[in-house]
Amino acid sequence: MKNSNHLNHLIELNLAMLFVSTSGALGRYVNLSVPVTIGVRAVIAVVLLFLFCKWKKISLRVSKKDVGAVLISGVLLGLHWITYFYALRLSNVAIGMISLFTYPILTAFLEPLLLKTKFQKIHLVLALLVLAGIYFLVPSFDIGNDYTLAVGVGTLSALFYSLRNLLLKAKAAKYNGSMLMCYQLLVISVLLSPFYVTMPLDVVLSEWKGLAALALLTTAIGHTLFLNSFKNFSITTVSILSSVQPIYGIILGAIFLSEFPKMNTLIGGILILSSVVIESIRSSKKA
Repeated sequence: MKNSNHLNHLIELNLAMLFVSTSGALGRYVNLSVPVTIGVRAVIAVVLLFLFCKWKKISLRVSKKDVGAVLISGVLLGLHWITYFYALRLSNVAIGMISLFTYPILTAFLEPLLLKTKFQKIHLVLALLVLAGIYFLVPSFDIGNDYTLAVGVGTLSALFYSLRNLLLKAKAAKYNGSMLMCYQLLVISVLLSPFYVTMPLDVVLSEWKGLAALALLTTAIGHTLFLNSFKNFSITTVSILSSVQPIYGIILGAIFLSEFPKMNTLIGGILILSSVVIESIRSSKKA
């Protein structure tokens, strides 16, 4: 029964990653400025999640001692999305998504420091794999090169994402994932509101299909399922297992945008994503 539950949890996490991976293709598809895209996405998603919480009678109450953490997590999620979308705009789906997935290794090193968990030496090996992968992703170590800049911005996005996930680890067991996402999206919607007037309404409405898909598939469904997975695995394990996301994203980018990764991108991706197989086997044996 325990192994069966573990398998179900792995399937749920992969389903979450499939939905979240749509962010790559959609981030390239929506032709609006990054702050407007993220802001409108957050507004639509917060409305959808609020209605869902009301329908399911999910409490929206947060204890006073947790308000600060939830609000800060919203800021970190917003910074993660903005930097990630800039990485996508500077390069392509493959480079943007793979560079973001340095975050599992960042998490592996930050989790023992911030959550006082035991550091595992195997994560040093995984870190070396990721560094080798980044080496293949970067065409030249020139900040003037868009692809190099994209990898740097994508790695910064990874740091924001890692910190947000670690901050919410303790809260995910206490609160419903939809409710947590609701508050985070509200924070993002408010903080990015000054950018809403920078683009004509008719231009924004012309991109409604991509924005609606981002809000519903990527955000409301994908990120909620992802948050709920925090209850079943450590943050480091969730991070590493979720590295399957770029594979889904690259496939979607190839299908819908005809973006096919180059050989050096594939090599870098294989090195980074090989950590998925290692951690999957490890987590399965411990379950």
